[in-house]
Amino acid sequence: MLLHILNRSPATSEVYRQALAAMGPDDRLLLIEDGVQGALGALVDRFAALEGRLYAQEEDLVARGLEPLCDPSVALIDVEGFLTLTEEAQKTVSWF
Repeated sequence: MLLHILNRSPATSEVYRQALAAMGPDDRLLLIEDGVQGALGALVDRFAALEGRLYAQEEDLVARGLEPLCDPSVALIDVEGFLTLTEEAQKTVSWF
């Protein structure tokens, strides 16, 4: 399993398409920084194929005032959860 980390908003960048195309069936995607906008109801459908494999950094959502708008299909993780995901992954791939 690879952990893909996306820090760009899917509202303003198309890099999420490259990340999705590169992902295998067991890979996971973590949204961080501005990428957490992809966890919002209006944008989360772009990640529909990742059911159960889409995560968002909770601290980044809170810092942007977006936590209440997060779609329930997205798993929120804190820093410890981030560390756990990286430990479980064979390697990580960052998408900027």
